[in-house]
Amino acid sequence: MSAPHQNNRRRARARLARRFIWPASKIVSTITSLCSLLALLPALAEGQAVVSGTKASIRVLDRFAGRSWVSELAVGEAMQVGPLLVSLRACRYPSENPRADAFAFLEITDVRREAQAFRGWMIASSPALNALDHPRYDVWVLACN
Repeated sequence: MSAPHQNNRRRARARLARRFIWPASKIVSTITSLCSLLALLPALAEGQAVVSGTKASIRVLDRFAGRSWVSELAVGEAMQVGPLLVSLRACRYPSENPRADAFAFLEITDVRREAQAFRGWMIASSPALNALDHPRYDVWVLACN
């Protein structure tokens, strides 16, 4: 087989592989989202009524400045945290235990890079289960109202 023909076949295989292989970050994000949803199953299986909230209390930690604060964010609203844009899409909690078992769907975008830093459910009782991976900021849900 001639060299140009082999190069064409290699390029075609590489294009095909890129089309069907997910980047590692997308795989990890998908797995963590699934794990966080699986953590909610015991509450739902016990027959607890889930109530949709209109606001969420969100804690932000700035590791460089060494300070943290709590902000109220309504469903559909967004707030700027440094280069991050934090948007609350949904907030739910079991009616029996609204403080500890709240969970919220957040979309966090890095405005400077124009890339999504986080998209998924965060659970108040287990913030490390599905967390934002950012070198400067930590963001997690405290409660839904």
